[in-house]
Amino acid sequence: MIAIVLAVQVALPLALLLWLALMPLGSSLGFALQAAGIAASLFALARVAQWALPIWWLPWVYAGLWLVIVGTHFFRAHIAGLPLLPAGMWGWAGTGLALVLLSLGGWYGGQALSGRTPPPVDIVDIANPFGPGVYLVGHGGSNTLVNGHMHTLDPPIDRLRRWRAQSYAIDFFGLGPWGLRASGWQPSDPAAYAIFGAPLLAPCPGMVVRAEGDWPDYNVPDSDQVNRLGNHVILRCGEAEIVFAHMRHGSVAVRPGDGVQVGDPLGEVGNSGASTEPHLHIHAQRPAPEGAPPLSSDPLALRIEKRFLVRGDRLSGRVE
Repeated sequence: MIAIVLAVQVALPLALLLWLALMPLGSSLGFALQAAGIAASLFALARVAQWALPIWWLPWVYAGLWLVIVGTHFFRAHIAGLPLLPAGMWGWAGTGLALVLLSLGGWYGGQALSGRTPPPVDIVDIANPFGPGVYLVGHGGSNTLVNGHMHTLDPPIDRLRRWRAQSYAIDFFGLGPWGLRASGWQPSDPAAYAIFGAPLLAPCPGMVVRAEGDWPDYNVPDSDQVNRLGNHVILRCGEAEIVFAHMRHGSVAVRPGDGVQVGDPLGEVGNSGASTEPHLHIHAQRPAPEGAPPLSSDPLALRIEKRFLVRGDRLSGRVE
């Protein structure tokens, strides 16, 4: 997994930037398409990929390098006096490759941006559920390109229908010093992750309908694929339920039947259940029918502090 991330999010962008810097196409059309295609590809990667690993601000570094390279070519007059059209097989081949990059980058970037449009369901507005800190959205949005949870929306596989309510969920990672999510690439100790132990606060006034806190926190990347929610709290707020999953062992501070107000402590982020590294899973749903699996009801969209959060967005926690 780490090798794939390094190849797609580090090696590929650097290769594209080196192509632009060291082998600019020798025609005005070719260079314009080359610069635009690489820009579109970098933008698509920035919006589609998860940037908790390697680091959230790396796409901004790539954007800065692109600007420097393009600006340098202009200032050095590399495209002054160039022919309009490419010449020779290699000139046309490079221009064709640039056009492919522009088309793919534009399509994927556009699809990622369309995921910022809330889905056609009721939206639940809640307050910030975090205490102090900065948090990065890993999954979130209204299409499968930016939100993997949506694979459980009306799935063809029967066993996935019991998880349908989490289709518009948001996953959060924590950001520590320098914007790193953990002290290392993939440390096994969950305490090495910035979000582990982060306090969770009630984001709406309501009543606790489910609470479990005795499942263990697993070392990374182990997980519990049977008890997928792990330690969790389900909070009924009006006609909706807010689900917090993968909480820390022994941290859940509420019990079923408890009433809560905004800001009341619920527990802490952990690494229990089907979690391959510490993160918070949160979603809104309709209450499940009596006797049905708790996450088999209809999913609802969630806004936090009036924001419909999408992969790559950051949220600052609440400072009392």
